[in-house]
Amino acid sequence: MTATESTLRPAAQRSGPGLGGKLGALALLVLVLAAAVLASLLLGARNVGLDSVLAALSNVDPADGDQVVVQSRMARTVGAIVVGAALGLAGAGLQGLTRNPLADTGILGLNAGSSLAVVVVVALAGAASLPLVMAAAFLGAALVMTLVYVVASVGREGATPIKLALGGAALAVGVGSITNTILMISKSTLDEFRMWQIGSLSGGSLETYLLAVPVIAVGALVVLSTARACNAVAMGEDTAIALGINVNRARLLGSVGVVLLAGTATAVAGPIAFVGLMIPHAVRLLVGGDYRWIMPASLLAGPILLLLADTAGRLVLPPSEIQVGVMCAMLGGPIFIIMMRSGMKSVKL
Repeated sequence: MTATESTLRPAAQRSGPGLGGKLGALALLVLVLAAAVLASLLLGARNVGLDSVLAALSNVDPADGDQVVVQSRMARTVGAIVVGAALGLAGAGLQGLTRNPLADTGILGLNAGSSLAVVVVVALAGAASLPLVMAAAFLGAALVMTLVYVVASVGREGATPIKLALGGAALAVGVGSITNTILMISKSTLDEFRMWQIGSLSGGSLETYLLAVPVIAVGALVVLSTARACNAVAMGEDTAIALGINVNRARLLGSVGVVLLAGTATAVAGPIAFVGLMIPHAVRLLVGGDYRWIMPASLLAGPILLLLADTAGRLVLPPSEIQVGVMCAMLGGPIFIIMMRSGMKSVKL
């Protein structure tokens, strides 16, 4: 980092914890993630013992009911890790590249675009294969993101944070109305789409989530590569350009990564709200405002939130369960309000 760049760093980056504190925060997140994974395997309508978990990880005995339960929970545990990491990092990338603290895959309309594309595919092809659904969700998210930028760029001041939020909200409503129209016309499509629309980890198999891993890994690498650009954009676009950052190219590259993350996560689990919005703000309290640390922390914190929400959903009303998309909204709303009141009063659009 040059002397000029060090001098111009935002106050949020300069006032954050030191290197030891940031490494300690990441280590803490790893420990909490491990505990959340263990809780996801142990707890539910039928609690199991640690010995059953260890046995199920090595060789499942079909005659042992506890081991069968653990095996059924492995898929949704892996799904929570994969989807949570994708949504948490996508939210961090969006907030950094748009300089918008309210940027999120839901607020900017990406979830709505993916939903419409999936509905169209299901209406035309019936029970579509996962690769086809993933491709459709990716294209839908990409199209809506492009439209949001085009709409927000109209005017002399360009794509300001508030215009991006308003443009995304408006397009989400418009795209959502088209989705609802198709669902009203086709009952079979509605039946296929209903559980996916809620946001759920219970319907996917382990193979489904593992198939999404390579795509999400590519998207994660792309978004992580924009961390320096996000730090520069946080100081203002003029300052970022003065530091040699090609803002348009960084946003284009980051948008591709975000669409890969959000589109794939939405394809396998449905639209899940609040993860991408809340997680980057939460980890800022731990690692400060440097996106080189916010992004890796979001990769760890996203799965923690999704694992806890999914586990809590199984414990609230046993033997029934509340789907993870509903639990994230129920948990995320109050927590985000508390964070806004306590530690984010300086956030401005």
